[in-house]
Amino acid sequence: MRALSCIVVVALASSSAVAGPTGRVTGKVTVTEADGKPTAAGVEVIVYVVGFSEPPNAAPVTVKQKGRRFVPELVAVTLGGKVTFPNEDAFLHNVFSQSSSRKFDLGSFKKGEAKTKEFPSPGVVDVYCNIHPEMAATILVLPNQRHTRTAADGSFTLDGVPAGTWTVFAYTRRAAKPVNAKVTVTAGADTKIEMAIQRGAEPEHLNKYGEKYRSGTPNTYR
Repeated sequence: MRALSCIVVVALASSSAVAGPTGRVTGKVTVTEADGKPTAAGVEVIVYVVGFSEPPNAAPVTVKQKGRRFVPELVAVTLGGKVTFPNEDAFLHNVFSQSSSRKFDLGSFKKGEAKTKEFPSPGVVDVYCNIHPEMAATILVLPNQRHTRTAADGSFTLDGVPAGTWTVFAYTRRAAKPVNAKVTVTAGADTKIEMAIQRGAEPEHLNKYGEKYRSGTPNTYR
């Protein structure tokens, strides 16, 4: 995750507000496992553009706690945006992160409750539940709103990209780092690209106290 965090920070530091004519970036992202085989259907991939800044949306992004999972497990939020975590399970959950760009602990809360956190710094925020070690999610804090989730077949469309030359990234959880491609966007036109990304095993993590989860509770993931 450190590589992605550095990429985001550097991109934001060199970004500036851009206004004017826009175009679209379209394409497809192919995801494979470490052995080169196609990954299972439903893997979450986010595609984003860096090089310019925009303010965040007022509405927060939602990450549900449902079925002992974070849903979705990968989201993007624009710098300064918020994420809300509603608990939809009939038991307690805890939401915390030890990531350097945004350490926090929302404590434990029951079904029907939700807690919200703002993300004022760029980078990668890995989120876990202190009660259920199998729960893991990642939040990408990005410099603008030009980010999107790929469809089930890996296709994507990024609307409203300012005309110019930019870098497009694609990222999925369990990838060592994002893949990227340079694009030149023309106003009123589509720029098409294809990218491929490989992911590995889910790393184990400690609880919010920096300790291993209790024995008998497997620290494994989908």
